Amino acid sequence: MMSFGRITALRGPAAIAVGLAALVAGIVLAAWTERSLGNYQLALQLHGGGVVDLGHSMEPQDGLQGRMVRISGTPRVVEAPYDSDFNQQAVTPVLSRHVQMFQWRELRLGSNVTYELDWADTPQDSSRFAQPQGHANPGPFPLAGERFDAGSVELGGYKLDTALVHALPGSEPVAPDAKTLPANLAASFSLHDGALVTSARPGDPRLGDMRVSWSAVPLQEVTVIARVDGNRLVAVPNADDGKGYEVNVGDSALLDMRPDMAAQPTLVWPRRILAVLLAVLGMGLLLRQRDATRIDPRLALGGGLLVVGVFAAMPWLGSSTAAAIAWFVVALAGLALLVWWHRASRPRHHQHH
Repeated sequence: MMSFGRITALRGPAAIAVGLAALVAGIVLAAWTERSLGNYQLALQLHGGGVVDLGHSMEPQDGLQGRMVRISGTPRVVEAPYDSDFNQQAVTPVLSRHVQMFQWRELRLGSNVTYELDWADTPQDSSRFAQPQGHANPGPFPLAGERFDAGSVELGGYKLDTALVHALPGSEPVAPDAKTLPANLAASFSLHDGALVTSARPGDPRLGDMRVSWSAVPLQEVTVIARVDGNRLVAVPNADDGKGYEVNVGDSALLDMRPDMAAQPTLVWPRRILAVLLAVLGMGLLLRQRDATRIDPRLALGGGLLVVGVFAAMPWLGSSTAAAIAWFVVALAGLALLVWWHRASRPRHHQHH
């Protein structure tokens, strides 16, 4: 490798070539470092902050208050959800009741209109049918679908906030327990194919018959990214991504859930210093006076700081005023050195009386 002394001793085209290469390398390194750092900080801002990866070590720890954490494990239902209307309960974070009625439905295929009786989870307005006569539906449902949340769901030692409970993925059918039905409903409903139906002959429903079924969010391993608030995990309020949390099925790595976090740059300050040194070397070779025997340090340093400061500030424009100003100050320092060098190098004219 060529020594620093031999590089600075280069003359003519060789000095220009090496100077340009060093200057371009310094500019690219500075701009790339600042852009990657800016992108990472934007990702932090978008999601609500950096994440402490706790893995399966899920007990509350000192120093985590207000921090974002990643935790994996299977949620534990402390207080199971309860459908008091039907006296149904299941060990699940969320229990959902689905209500359907056997109704006429209008099917259109081009200009062809046909009608069929089928289960539908919303009232079908037969008054809007092309042929309402003979296809009249009963109207509003006597029962409504509803969602029932568990009173408390924990992941490790943390209680999950409502938003996180609602974000838990998946759904599986829950067979109702006909034995626990209140007396008034037990007289109307019977168990058929995993649901409660009002049909006299469950396999042959008639217009207006009701069918009620339930589904539950399964208890399975999940990974949660959320903010620690005491012994609770909560969403970050007013996060730029509109959520402030992440929930995935299984033991998901942080970078799988937040790919933009992969851009976290390392060795930021060594890269910045190297960028300045390369630019200083390049400017020193390019700006050296033809008859100079060595590189002027003020000229080289001033030019290097000016160029790196300007190009390093550009990625921050529009995202971080403070970072942009800091780099423009570096550029101004370089400009001040160049002005100083220029004034110091001017020949002095003595006035004769």
